[in-house]
Amino acid sequence: MTILKMALRSFASAAVLAGMGVAAHAQEVTLKLHQFLPAQANVPKLVLDVWADKVEADSDGRIKIERYPSMQLGGTPPELINQVIDGVADIIWTVAGYTPGRFPQAEVFELPFMMTNAEATSRAYWEFAEANMLDTEYKDFKTLAVWVHGPGLIHSKDPITTVSDLNGVKLRAPTRTTTSMFAALGATPIGMPVPAIPESLSKGVIDAAVIPWEVTASLKVAELVNNHTGFGDESLYTTSFIFAMNKEKYESLPDDLKAVIDDNSGLEFSALAGKTMAGADEPSMQLAKDRGNNIITLTPEQVAEWKEAAAGVEASWIEDMNKAGYDGQAVVDQAKALIAKHSN
Repeated sequence: MTILKMALRSFASAAVLAGMGVAAHAQEVTLKLHQFLPAQANVPKLVLDVWADKVEADSDGRIKIERYPSMQLGGTPPELINQVIDGVADIIWTVAGYTPGRFPQAEVFELPFMMTNAEATSRAYWEFAEANMLDTEYKDFKTLAVWVHGPGLIHSKDPITTVSDLNGVKLRAPTRTTTSMFAALGATPIGMPVPAIPESLSKGVIDAAVIPWEVTASLKVAELVNNHTGFGDESLYTTSFIFAMNKEKYESLPDDLKAVIDDNSGLEFSALAGKTMAGADEPSMQLAKDRGNNIITLTPEQVAEWKEAAAGVEASWIEDMNKAGYDGQAVVDQAKALIAKHSN
């Protein structure tokens, strides 16, 4: 073989190896993000897509996140948490209470009149989870963020102002905590995931639903009921969410891509998600106002009646937690202290 041919062959081999190196560097990591709301709903549009877009950009395109709304990968909303543990999905967003009793400490933020505002309470929830849950109840997945929505309120076919107005009302509640609360207040609570609400209202399975304003637009709730009862500066309840990643998938990432995920997760993203959800309340409420619906805002005196009626719910929850092996009062006290810290 001539020196020239050897040189050309060496050059060609080097070029192939260089090309392989470039290809390896450009190789995409594809992550499947699965959740239960339509793509146009506020949380996917304003929170999850924003997060996914930023992760893709920060990774210089090395991470690609495929978005699967409305349970497109199959299953039901309560199955999402197992899907992320089992690797059916790489990332999920779900309601902690869709699997009742599985994440008992997360319920503390859903207790009656516990929340101040969504941003402060989401910060409290993350700090509480970091201290008490990430290595226990949430240990089977990588927790990316936790947050709560803005003030929950009652959307009903008939007006509801007093606690007695709930008597006999078939009412959708999101979690075990809220179901217990509304049962104590005299309603007939029916637990169901958010996507089931429109059909259940239209078919008369339920007479009312408790959800925050922000999700009413995508569910067209203002077209199905005419009355909406809010609690002024107080919050009757909220819902605890989990944004999680498959642990093995996360661990399989190179360190620099793990850093991209970590830099876009945690306390600040939890706070942003809660704040963003609450920020979407006003536009959805305006749609109901534009339809001429009855927007009921209870006075502080009226709210006091609801607080008194719901007071026993917290005590019962503490007792349940004690039976489950937790110090229920300590959990409540810590959650309240963290909320107060971030609300001042």
